[in-house]
Amino acid sequence: MLDIPKNKKIILFDGVCNLCDAAVQFVIKHDKKDIFRFVALQSDLGQDILKHIGIDTKNIDSIILYQPGIAYYYKSEAVFEIAKGLGGIYNLGTIFSIFPTSLTNHIYDYIAKNRYKWYGKKDACLIPTEEIRSKFLE
Repeated sequence: MLDIPKNKKIILFDGVCNLCDAAVQFVIKHDKKDIFRFVALQSDLGQDILKHIGIDTKNIDSIILYQPGIAYYYKSEAVFEIAKGLGGIYNLGTIFSIFPTSLTNHIYDYIAKNRYKWYGKKDACLIPTEEIRSKFLE
């Protein structure tokens, strides 16, 4: 299919969202096992991955965690799976997964709907520094 690492978890994110950028920087900083890679939803590869897993590329405003050949998660489920992947204290965040997905996704959707108003938006996607460039797929 796509030329992406099969042994990494791929996080697809809104590349112009300041909140999403902060979340990506947080995951990079705490990804001690080096299991995550990142792709902006707006990129060609991001669009190709969405098409491959069958998600409508026009109406997406969510973080997506894609495990090539295994599964994908979006909205609050993606957040919980990412927290699990980070391990340690971040596993405590998965306690919220005891609530129904409809509730946690409703909260997620509320934040997603207001993210540009609350946190702002960039004119272009994040350009990674040399030290973290290998974490981003093109």
